[in-house]
Amino acid sequence: MQSVNLTRHFLIAMPAMADPHFAKTLTFICEHNEQGALGVVVNRPLNLADLTLHALLEQIEITPRDEACREVPVHYGGPVQTDRGFVLHTPAGAWQSTLKVSDSIGLTTSKDVLQAVARGEGPPRMLVTLGYAGWAPGQLESELAQNAWLTVDADEHILFDTPAEQRYEAGLKLLGIDLSMLSDAAGHA
Repeated sequence: MQSVNLTRHFLIAMPAMADPHFAKTLTFICEHNEQGALGVVVNRPLNLADLTLHALLEQIEITPRDEACREVPVHYGGPVQTDRGFVLHTPAGAWQSTLKVSDSIGLTTSKDVLQAVARGEGPPRMLVTLGYAGWAPGQLESELAQNAWLTVDADEHILFDTPAEQRYEAGLKLLGIDLSMLSDAAGHA
């Protein structure tokens, strides 16, 4: 199979996606190489009662001084390590544990970014998730061959400025596709 690098791309779940972890999701791929792929679902805020960034910070014993944290939702990032926080942000910054996705975007797992956010000094644009999506070597390529996903270059505006409930369709629009145009059945020519 031909090698493809989907880092900095969106994966758009096809309507027939049966896996409940990924049905109707838009996933941002942070890293894709010969060891597999890592991404975060960006359009699924957690529906847990009162789980905002403010509440999450308090759970990990960080006292939020920035009241804006009360309004920031926490998202479901994927089925792997759902007890661990991931902060997708811009600018990439210089945090203790950051995967530099691009010159402008980082994915940070260290507590220092959350401490800065609590002080009102964190990244100005961010998305906080619990968990991530991971694929073993060749697994994502196999899923692409089975028509499970559409792919498109990611757009920072969709990641950080578009409301979560509009991100899936916004990702489709990058491809010029209207959701009503997609079939639930996959076909092969």
